[in-house]
Amino acid sequence: MSAHSLFQVDAFTNKPFSGNPAAVCLLDEARDADWMQAVAAEMNLSETAFVRPLDDGFELRWFTPAVEVDLCGHATLATAHVLWDTGRLGAEEEALFHTRSGTLTARRRGDHIELDFPADPTAPAETEGTQALSAALGTPVVAVHRGREDWLAELESEAAVRECKPDLHLVRALPARGLMITAAASGPFDFVSRFFAPAAGIDEDPVTGSAHCALACYWSERLGKTAMRGWQASSRGGAVGVRVEDGRVFLSGQAVTVLRGELRNL
Repeated sequence: MSAHSLFQVDAFTNKPFSGNPAAVCLLDEARDADWMQAVAAEMNLSETAFVRPLDDGFELRWFTPAVEVDLCGHATLATAHVLWDTGRLGAEEEALFHTRSGTLTARRRGDHIELDFPADPTAPAETEGTQALSAALGTPVVAVHRGREDWLAELESEAAVRECKPDLHLVRALPARGLMITAAASGPFDFVSRFFAPAAGIDEDPVTGSAHCALACYWSERLGKTAMRGWQASSRGGAVGVRVEDGRVFLSGQAVTVLRGELRNL
């Protein structure tokens, strides 16, 4: 087998060692899912992206250390960054990705990258969901909504989100990919959030692009805004710009390459 270039990129940040790290593996040939899953487990990051050129864009797949996922924002941002940074795409070219969530695009907007993702409108969950999440989070829950794959819990304050110490065993038992907790924010951001997905092998994700497809819809309704800024308040932290338009959510962020290597003869 030929060698494959491998990158580690910090996404949704403009400085190393913050934001959300993703691995990006550049493929010249198709590889099977078991091999990609093994590489992702070896990298042991929240997501590893595998990108392969096609006649009309790129195939893009995402794996956690445990499973393949349908949508990942930070690894898509990282992949687009690598394609432009290595010259595989021209500076003004749009990145076109064929994925399990349909066709996604990325564009350069000044020093930011903008992703065009499907919106994930949320709907209120039943009262039992509020009770279950209050127990899992150990703090009062204002509202519980559900998106396509994840639960969303609004807490009483930004401080409650930052200080929350969830019982991950109870979170893992929820019938969902993961759980967002969120609250309105002060200062330069409209809302804060955190994301937990222990059932997918990620206790807490540093910055979650796909979760912002739901968060953008949720806060757009409550704040009466279509363009907002979110801060994911993990220990690394990261900023995500969001814009809701015609059933899509546009996510905006920056990225920094911190490591470049090679998978040899694998």
